[in-house]
Amino acid sequence: MPLPRDEMIAYLVYDLILLLISPLLLGCHLFRSRRRGRPAAIAARLGRILPEEKGRTGDCTTLWVHAVSVGETMAVRPLLKELKKRFPATRIILSNITETGRSVALKIEEADHCIYFPFDYGFAVSRSLDAVRPSLVIIVETEIWPNFLRHSDKRHIPVILANGRISDRSYGRYLLFRWFFRRILGYFSAFCMQTGDDARRIVAMGAPESKVHVAGNLKFDNLPSPMDGRDRAASRRNYHIPEGCTVIVAASTHAGEEDVFLEACRGLLMSGQPIILVMVPRHPERAEAVSALLSQSGITAIRRTELHGSTRELLPGMALLVDTVGELMNILAISDLAFMGGSLQPVGGHNLLEPASLGVPVIFGPHMENFREIVDMVLSHEAGMQVADVAGLAAALQRLLGDSALREEMGENGLRLLRENGGATFRHMEVITQFMNRKTADGV
Repeated sequence: MPLPRDEMIAYLVYDLILLLISPLLLGCHLFRSRRRGRPAAIAARLGRILPEEKGRTGDCTTLWVHAVSVGETMAVRPLLKELKKRFPATRIILSNITETGRSVALKIEEADHCIYFPFDYGFAVSRSLDAVRPSLVIIVETEIWPNFLRHSDKRHIPVILANGRISDRSYGRYLLFRWFFRRILGYFSAFCMQTGDDARRIVAMGAPESKVHVAGNLKFDNLPSPMDGRDRAASRRNYHIPEGCTVIVAASTHAGEEDVFLEACRGLLMSGQPIILVMVPRHPERAEAVSALLSQSGITAIRRTELHGSTRELLPGMALLVDTVGELMNILAISDLAFMGGSLQPVGGHNLLEPASLGVPVIFGPHMENFREIVDMVLSHEAGMQVADVAGLAAALQRLLGDSALREEMGENGLRLLRENGGATFRHMEVITQFMNRKTADGV
Protein backbone atom coordinates (compact mmCIF):
# COMPACT_ATOMS: atom_id res chain seq x y z
CA MET A 1 0.00 0.00 0.00
CA PRO A 2 1.52 3.36 -1.01
CA LEU A 3 2.36 5.78 1.74
CA PRO A 4 0.15 8.83 2.31
CA ARG A 5 1.71 12.03 1.02
CA ASP A 6 2.54 13.46 4.46
CA GLU A 7 4.21 10.23 5.61
CA MET A 8 6.12 9.95 2.34
CA ILE A 9 7.46 13.45 2.97
CA ALA A 10 8.34 12.44 6.55
CA TYR A 11 10.39 9.49 5.27
CA LEU A 12 12.14 11.70 2.71
CA VAL A 13 13.03 14.14 5.50
CA TYR A 14 14.22 11.23 7.67
CA ASP A 15 16.44 9.90 4.85
CA LEU A 16 17.77 13.38 4.16
CA ILE A 17 18.67 13.87 7.83
CA LEU A 18 20.48 10.51 7.84
CA LEU A 19 22.38 11.54 4.73
CA LEU A 20 23.36 14.91 6.17
CA ILE A 21 24.64 13.46 9.45
CA SER A 22 26.46 10.57 7.74
CA PRO A 23 29.94 12.13 8.09
CA LEU A 24 29.32 12.76 11.80
CA LEU A 25 27.78 9.32 12.36
CA LEU A 26 30.56 7.43 10.59
CA GLY A 27 33.27 9.62 12.11
CA CYS A 28 32.01 9.11 15.67
CA HIS A 29 31.63 5.39 15.06
CA LEU A 30 35.18 5.05 13.70
CA PHE A 31 36.59 7.11 16.58
CA ARG A 32 34.78 5.10 19.24
CA SER A 33 35.76 1.77 17.69
CA ARG A 34 39.41 2.78 17.43
CA ARG A 35 39.44 4.11 21.01
CA ARG A 36 38.00 0.83 22.29
CA GLY A 37 40.34 -1.25 20.17
CA ARG A 38 37.55 -2.98 18.28
CA PRO A 39 36.91 -3.31 14.52
CA ALA A 40 34.53 -0.69 13.10
CA ALA A 41 32.92 -3.19 10.68
CA ILE A 42 31.62 -0.37 8.48
CA ALA A 43 30.97 -2.67 5.51
CA ALA A 44 28.88 -5.01 7.66
CA ARG A 45 26.88 -2.07 9.02
CA LEU A 46 26.18 -0.96 5.45
CA GLY A 47 24.59 -4.30 4.65
CA ARG A 48 27.50 -6.45 3.49
CA ILE A 49 26.59 -9.96 4.66
CA LEU A 50 29.19 -12.72 4.32
CA PRO A 51 28.22 -15.72 2.15
CA GLU A 52 27.98 -18.09 5.11
CA GLU A 53 25.65 -15.67 6.91
CA LYS A 54 23.19 -15.33 4.06
CA GLY A 55 19.76 -16.91 4.14
CA ARG A 56 19.17 -20.22 2.43
CA THR A 57 16.07 -21.30 0.59
CA GLY A 58 14.21 -24.57 0.78
CA ASP A 59 16.09 -26.21 3.64
CA CYS A 60 15.12 -24.22 6.73
CA THR A 61 13.38 -21.19 8.17
CA THR A 62 15.60 -18.23 9.03
CA LEU A 63 14.79 -16.20 12.12
CA TRP A 64 16.51 -12.83 12.62
CA VAL A 65 16.78 -11.75 16.26
CA HIS A 66 18.12 -8.26 16.97
CA ALA A 67 19.52 -7.28 20.38
CA VAL A 68 21.23 -3.90 20.49
CA SER A 69 23.86 -4.50 23.20
CA VAL A 70 24.94 -6.70 26.12
CA GLY A 71 21.84 -6.37 28.29
CA GLU A 72 19.42 -7.16 25.47
CA THR A 73 21.60 -10.04 24.26
CA MET A 74 21.69 -11.59 27.71
CA ALA A 75 17.96 -11.07 28.16
CA VAL A 76 17.03 -12.90 24.96
CA ARG A 77 19.04 -16.05 25.75
CA PRO A 78 16.18 -18.05 27.33
CA LEU A 79 14.00 -17.19 24.34
CA LEU A 80 16.68 -18.40 21.91
CA LYS A 81 17.03 -21.65 23.85
CA GLU A 82 13.29 -22.26 23.72
CA LEU A 83 13.11 -21.39 20.01
CA LYS A 84 15.85 -23.90 19.20
CA LYS A 85 14.19 -26.50 21.38
CA ARG A 86 10.78 -26.06 19.78
CA PHE A 87 11.98 -25.35 16.22
CA PRO A 88 15.33 -27.18 15.94
CA ALA A 89 15.55 -26.75 12.16
CA THR A 90 15.26 -22.96 12.43
CA ARG A 91 18.38 -21.00 11.53
CA ILE A 92 18.88 -18.12 13.97
CA ILE A 93 20.76 -14.98 12.94
CA LEU A 94 21.58 -12.77 15.93
CA SER A 95 22.45 -9.12 15.28
CA ASN A 96 23.87 -6.39 17.51
CA ILE A 97 24.77 -2.75 17.22
CA THR A 98 27.54 -2.54 19.83
CA GLU A 99 30.84 -4.41 19.75
CA THR A 100 30.37 -5.51 23.38
CA GLY A 101 26.97 -6.94 22.50
CA ARG A 102 28.50 -8.88 19.65
CA SER A 103 31.24 -10.29 21.90
CA VAL A 104 28.51 -11.77 24.11
CA ALA A 105 26.42 -12.94 21.15
CA LEU A 106 29.33 -14.94 19.72
CA LYS A 107 29.26 -17.11 22.85
CA ILE A 108 25.58 -18.06 22.47
CA GLU A 109 25.43 -21.51 20.95
CA GLU A 110 21.82 -21.17 19.79
CA ALA A 111 22.87 -18.39 17.37
CA ASP A 112 23.93 -19.92 14.06
CA HIS A 113 25.51 -16.65 12.90
CA CYS A 114 26.16 -13.22 14.43
CA ILE A 115 26.04 -10.06 12.34
CA TYR A 116 26.01 -6.33 12.88
CA PHE A 117 22.66 -4.61 12.51
CA PRO A 118 22.73 -2.24 9.52
CA PHE A 119 22.68 1.51 9.78
CA ASP A 120 19.12 2.58 8.99
CA TYR A 121 19.91 3.75 5.46
CA GLY A 122 17.38 2.39 2.99
CA PHE A 123 20.03 0.75 0.77
CA ALA A 124 21.82 -0.87 3.74
CA VAL A 125 18.61 -2.24 5.23
CA SER A 126 17.40 -3.52 1.85
CA ARG A 127 20.72 -5.23 1.15
CA SER A 128 20.71 -6.91 4.57
CA LEU A 129 17.14 -8.18 4.32
CA ASP A 130 17.72 -9.51 0.80
CA ALA A 131 20.82 -11.36 1.99
CA VAL A 132 19.46 -12.82 5.23
CA ARG A 133 15.95 -13.53 3.85
CA PRO A 134 14.32 -13.91 7.28
CA SER A 135 10.91 -15.49 7.66
CA LEU A 136 10.42 -13.65 10.94
CA VAL A 137 12.23 -10.82 12.76
CA ILE A 138 12.28 -10.44 16.56
CA ILE A 139 13.51 -7.11 17.93
CA VAL A 140 14.46 -7.10 21.62
CA GLU A 141 13.27 -4.20 23.78
CA THR A 142 12.53 -0.93 21.99
CA GLU A 143 14.52 -0.60 18.79
CA ILE A 144 12.30 1.32 16.38
CA TRP A 145 14.15 1.82 13.08
CA PRO A 146 11.80 3.32 10.46
CA ASN A 147 13.53 2.11 7.30
CA PHE A 148 14.18 -1.39 8.63
CA LEU A 149 10.52 -1.78 9.59
CA ARG A 150 9.22 -0.30 6.34
CA HIS A 151 11.41 -2.52 4.16
CA SER A 152 10.46 -5.59 6.22
CA ASP A 153 6.81 -4.77 5.66
CA LYS A 154 7.38 -4.40 1.90
CA ARG A 155 8.76 -7.96 1.90
CA HIS A 156 5.85 -9.24 4.04
CA ILE A 157 8.24 -10.21 6.84
CA PRO A 158 6.50 -10.24 10.26
CA VAL A 159 8.32 -8.27 12.96
CA ILE A 160 7.71 -8.90 16.67
CA LEU A 161 8.86 -6.60 19.46
CA ALA A 162 10.05 -8.78 22.38
CA ASN A 163 10.61 -7.71 25.99
CA GLY A 164 9.35 -4.26 25.01
CA ARG A 165 9.61 -1.33 27.35
CA ILE A 166 9.14 2.42 27.00
CA SER A 167 11.33 4.49 29.33
CA ASP A 168 10.20 7.75 30.89
CA ARG A 169 12.83 9.62 28.90
CA SER A 170 11.81 8.26 25.48
CA TYR A 171 8.03 8.25 26.06
CA GLY A 172 7.64 12.02 25.80
CA ARG A 173 9.66 12.14 22.58
CA TYR A 174 7.60 9.36 21.04
CA LEU A 175 4.36 11.16 21.91
CA LEU A 176 5.67 14.38 20.39
CA PHE A 177 6.06 12.59 17.04
CA ARG A 178 3.10 10.25 17.45
CA TRP A 179 1.82 11.15 13.96
CA PHE A 180 5.00 9.59 12.53
CA PHE A 181 5.43 6.65 14.92
CA ARG A 182 1.80 5.58 14.54
CA ARG A 183 2.54 4.44 10.98
CA ILE A 184 5.89 2.89 11.94
CA LEU A 185 4.39 0.93 14.83
CA GLY A 186 1.78 -0.36 12.40
CA TYR A 187 4.55 -2.30 10.66
CA PHE A 188 4.99 -4.52 13.74
CA SER A 189 3.01 -7.75 13.76
CA ALA A 190 2.97 -8.05 17.56
CA PHE A 191 4.25 -6.32 20.69
CA CYS A 192 5.30 -8.38 23.72
CA MET A 193 5.63 -5.73 26.42
CA GLN A 194 7.21 -6.17 29.85
CA THR A 195 4.49 -4.52 31.94
CA GLY A 196 0.98 -3.13 31.78
CA ASP A 197 2.43 0.39 31.88
CA ASP A 198 4.65 -0.38 28.88
CA ALA A 199 1.64 -1.79 27.04
CA ARG A 200 -0.44 1.32 27.73
CA ARG A 201 2.40 3.55 26.60
CA ILE A 202 2.97 1.78 23.29
CA VAL A 203 -0.78 1.98 22.56
CA ALA A 204 -0.75 5.70 23.38
CA MET A 205 2.11 6.05 20.89
CA GLY A 206 -0.06 4.58 18.17
CA ALA A 207 0.37 0.79 18.32
CA PRO A 208 -2.83 -1.15 17.49
CA GLU A 209 -4.19 -2.39 20.81
CA SER A 210 -5.11 -5.76 19.27
CA LYS A 211 -1.41 -6.48 18.64
CA VAL A 212 -0.20 -5.64 22.18
CA HIS A 213 0.45 -8.34 24.78
CA VAL A 214 1.78 -8.12 28.35
CA ALA A 215 4.36 -10.92 28.35
CA GLY A 216 6.62 -10.03 31.28
CA ASN A 217 10.34 -9.43 31.50
CA LEU A 218 12.62 -12.06 29.93
CA LYS A 219 15.36 -11.06 32.36
CA PHE A 220 13.49 -12.90 35.12
CA ASP A 221 14.04 -16.12 33.14
CA ASN A 222 17.67 -15.51 32.28
CA LEU A 223 19.30 -15.41 35.67
CA PRO A 224 21.42 -18.08 37.38
CA SER A 225 20.93 -19.56 40.80
CA PRO A 226 23.32 -18.90 43.69
CA MET A 227 26.45 -21.04 43.85
CA ASP A 228 26.77 -23.69 46.53
CA GLY A 229 29.49 -23.26 49.11
CA ARG A 230 32.09 -25.36 47.30
CA ASP A 231 31.64 -23.65 43.91
CA ARG A 232 31.63 -20.22 45.54
CA ALA A 233 34.90 -20.92 47.33
CA ALA A 234 36.47 -22.18 44.11
CA SER A 235 35.30 -19.13 42.20
CA ARG A 236 36.71 -16.82 44.86
CA ARG A 237 40.07 -18.56 44.53
CA ASN A 238 39.88 -17.98 40.78
CA TYR A 239 39.71 -14.25 41.51
CA HIS A 240 42.50 -14.53 44.11
CA ILE A 241 40.20 -13.57 46.97
CA PRO A 242 41.17 -15.19 50.30
CA GLU A 243 38.72 -16.86 52.64
CA GLY A 244 37.11 -14.80 55.36
CA CYS A 245 36.95 -11.55 53.38
CA THR A 246 33.74 -9.62 52.78
CA VAL A 247 33.36 -8.70 49.10
CA ILE A 248 31.55 -5.49 48.12
CA VAL A 249 30.91 -4.98 44.40
CA ALA A 250 30.33 -1.67 42.65
CA ALA A 251 28.57 -2.96 39.53
CA SER A 252 28.06 -1.22 36.17
CA THR A 253 29.28 2.13 37.44
CA HIS A 254 29.50 5.32 35.39
CA ALA A 255 31.70 8.40 35.62
CA GLY A 256 30.93 10.31 38.81
CA GLU A 257 29.85 7.19 40.73
CA GLU A 258 33.11 5.45 41.55
CA ASP A 259 34.39 8.41 43.58
CA VAL A 260 31.10 8.55 45.52
CA PHE A 261 31.27 4.82 46.18
CA LEU A 262 34.87 5.02 47.38
CA GLU A 263 34.02 7.94 49.66
CA ALA A 264 31.14 5.91 51.15
CA CYS A 265 33.51 2.99 51.76
CA ARG A 266 36.22 5.12 53.38
CA GLY A 267 35.02 4.58 56.95
CA LEU A 268 34.59 0.84 56.43
CA LEU A 269 38.09 0.46 55.07
CA MET A 270 39.56 2.49 57.94
CA SER A 271 37.73 0.32 60.49
CA GLY A 272 40.04 -2.57 59.75
CA GLN A 273 37.29 -4.95 58.65
CA PRO A 274 38.47 -7.62 56.15
CA ILE A 275 36.86 -5.98 53.11
CA ILE A 276 37.75 -6.33 49.45
CA LEU A 277 36.21 -3.96 46.92
CA VAL A 278 35.45 -5.06 43.37
CA MET A 279 35.00 -2.27 40.81
CA VAL A 280 33.15 -3.17 37.60
CA PRO A 281 32.78 -0.06 35.41
CA ARG A 282 29.96 -0.30 32.87
CA HIS A 283 32.43 0.43 30.07
CA PRO A 284 35.75 -1.44 30.50
CA GLU A 285 37.63 1.25 28.58
CA ARG A 286 37.14 3.48 31.67
CA ALA A 287 39.41 1.17 33.68
CA GLU A 288 42.30 3.64 33.49
CA ALA A 289 40.19 6.44 34.99
CA VAL A 290 38.88 4.16 37.74
CA SER A 291 42.41 2.98 38.47
CA ALA A 292 43.47 6.59 38.95
CA LEU A 293 40.59 7.19 41.39
CA LEU A 294 41.59 4.13 43.42
CA SER A 295 45.16 5.33 43.54
CA GLN A 296 44.08 8.81 44.67
CA SER A 297 42.03 7.17 47.43
CA GLY A 298 45.07 5.28 48.64
CA ILE A 299 43.64 1.90 47.66
CA THR A 300 45.90 -0.69 46.07
CA ALA A 301 44.21 -2.26 43.07
CA ILE A 302 44.82 -5.27 40.86
CA ARG A 303 43.26 -5.46 37.41
CA ARG A 304 41.40 -8.57 36.36
CA THR A 305 43.65 -8.95 33.33
CA GLU A 306 46.68 -9.03 35.64
CA LEU A 307 45.42 -12.12 37.48
CA HIS A 308 46.02 -14.53 34.61
CA GLY A 309 49.04 -16.62 35.45
CA SER A 310 49.71 -14.61 38.61
CA THR A 311 50.04 -15.97 42.13
CA ARG A 312 49.40 -12.57 43.70
CA GLU A 313 46.53 -12.58 46.20
CA LEU A 314 44.18 -9.75 47.07
CA LEU A 315 44.43 -8.61 50.67
CA PRO A 316 41.87 -6.89 52.92
CA GLY A 317 41.57 -3.23 51.99
CA MET A 318 42.56 -3.84 48.36
CA ALA A 319 40.41 -3.61 45.24
CA LEU A 320 39.92 -5.77 42.17
CA LEU A 321 39.34 -3.68 39.05
CA VAL A 322 37.45 -5.64 36.40
CA ASP A 323 38.68 -4.44 33.00
CA THR A 324 37.06 -7.24 30.99
CA VAL A 325 33.62 -7.87 29.46
CA GLY A 326 31.05 -10.48 30.50
CA GLU A 327 32.17 -11.27 34.05
CA LEU A 328 29.67 -9.27 36.09
CA MET A 329 27.46 -12.23 37.00
CA ASN A 330 30.49 -14.29 38.05
CA ILE A 331 31.63 -11.41 40.24
CA LEU A 332 28.19 -10.92 41.78
CA ALA A 333 28.01 -14.64 42.55
CA ILE A 334 31.00 -14.40 44.90
CA SER A 335 30.01 -11.10 46.51
CA ASP A 336 28.37 -10.40 49.85
CA LEU A 337 26.87 -7.04 48.95
CA ALA A 338 26.40 -5.05 45.73
CA PHE A 339 25.96 -1.43 44.77
CA MET A 340 24.31 -1.06 41.33
CA GLY A 341 25.62 1.83 39.28
CA GLY A 342 23.85 4.01 36.77
CA SER A 343 21.70 5.09 39.69
CA LEU A 344 23.63 7.86 41.44
CA GLN A 345 24.07 9.66 38.14
CA PRO A 346 21.04 10.39 35.89
CA VAL A 347 21.63 7.36 33.68
CA GLY A 348 18.37 5.57 34.42
CA GLY A 349 19.73 2.62 36.38
CA HIS A 350 20.72 -0.95 35.59
CA ASN A 351 19.18 -4.34 36.23
CA LEU A 352 18.68 -5.06 39.94
CA LEU A 353 17.52 -8.58 39.14
CA GLU A 354 21.10 -9.69 38.52
CA PRO A 355 22.26 -9.51 42.15
CA ALA A 356 18.80 -10.50 43.40
CA SER A 357 18.91 -13.76 41.44
CA LEU A 358 22.13 -14.70 43.24
CA GLY A 359 20.81 -13.95 46.71
CA VAL A 360 22.93 -10.80 47.01
CA PRO A 361 21.38 -7.73 48.70
CA VAL A 362 21.65 -4.66 46.49
CA ILE A 363 21.94 -0.93 47.18
CA PHE A 364 21.05 1.60 44.49
CA GLY A 365 20.58 5.33 44.04
CA PRO A 366 17.63 7.53 43.11
CA HIS A 367 18.01 7.49 39.30
CA MET A 368 16.23 4.25 38.38
CA GLU A 369 13.78 5.65 35.82
CA ASN A 370 14.31 2.81 33.35
CA PHE A 371 13.50 0.14 35.95
CA ARG A 372 10.59 1.58 37.92
CA GLU A 373 8.64 -1.68 38.17
CA ILE A 374 11.70 -3.69 39.18
CA VAL A 375 12.58 -1.09 41.83
CA ASP A 376 9.06 -1.38 43.25
CA MET A 377 9.41 -5.17 43.33
CA VAL A 378 12.83 -5.11 44.99
CA LEU A 379 11.69 -2.64 47.64
CA SER A 380 8.36 -4.34 48.31
CA HIS A 381 10.14 -7.70 48.69
CA GLU A 382 12.80 -6.05 50.89
CA ALA A 383 15.56 -7.38 48.65
CA GLY A 384 17.47 -4.09 48.45
CA MET A 385 17.86 -0.53 49.70
CA GLN A 386 17.52 2.76 47.81
CA VAL A 387 19.70 5.68 48.89
CA ALA A 388 19.81 9.34 47.88
CA ASP A 389 23.48 10.27 48.15
CA VAL A 390 26.91 9.40 49.51
CA ALA A 391 25.77 9.70 53.13
CA GLY A 392 22.88 7.32 52.52
CA LEU A 393 25.16 4.90 50.70
CA ALA A 394 27.69 4.93 53.55
CA ALA A 395 24.93 4.32 56.11
CA ALA A 396 23.43 1.44 54.10
CA LEU A 397 26.83 -0.21 53.64
CA GLN A 398 27.59 0.16 57.34
CA ARG A 399 24.23 -1.30 58.36
CA LEU A 400 24.39 -4.31 56.06
CA LEU A 401 28.00 -5.15 56.76
CA GLY A 402 27.28 -5.07 60.47
CA ASP A 403 24.29 -7.41 60.24
CA SER A 404 24.92 -10.70 58.43
CA ALA A 405 21.42 -11.95 59.33
CA LEU A 406 19.87 -8.96 57.54
CA ARG A 407 22.06 -9.60 54.48
CA GLU A 408 20.95 -13.22 54.40
CA GLU A 409 17.29 -12.26 54.78
CA MET A 410 17.47 -9.71 51.97
CA GLY A 411 19.23 -12.27 49.76
CA GLU A 412 16.46 -14.81 50.35
CA ASN A 413 13.87 -12.14 49.57
CA GLY A 414 15.56 -11.55 46.22
CA LEU A 415 15.36 -15.23 45.36
CA ARG A 416 11.67 -15.25 46.26
CA LEU A 417 11.11 -12.25 43.98
CA LEU A 418 12.58 -14.19 41.05
CA ARG A 419 10.53 -17.31 41.78
CA GLU A 420 7.30 -15.32 41.83
CA ASN A 421 7.87 -13.48 38.54
CA GLY A 422 9.20 -16.03 36.06
CA GLY A 423 7.45 -17.34 32.95
CA ALA A 424 8.05 -14.52 30.45
CA THR A 425 9.68 -16.92 27.97
CA PHE A 426 6.56 -19.07 27.87
CA ARG A 427 4.30 -16.05 27.30
CA HIS A 428 6.56 -14.75 24.52
CA MET A 429 6.57 -18.16 22.86
CA GLU A 430 2.78 -18.24 22.80
CA VAL A 431 2.85 -15.16 20.57
CA ILE A 432 5.90 -16.08 18.47
CA THR A 433 4.69 -19.63 17.81
CA GLN A 434 1.61 -18.32 16.03
CA PHE A 435 3.83 -16.66 13.43
CA MET A 436 6.28 -19.56 13.22
CA ASN A 437 3.44 -22.01 12.64
CA ARG A 438 1.88 -19.66 10.11
CA LYS A 439 5.11 -19.55 8.13
CA THR A 440 5.41 -23.33 8.28
CA ALA A 441 1.82 -23.72 7.07
CA ASP A 442 2.59 -21.35 4.18
CA GLY A 443 5.51 -23.53 3.21
CA VAL A 444 8.17 -20.97 4.03
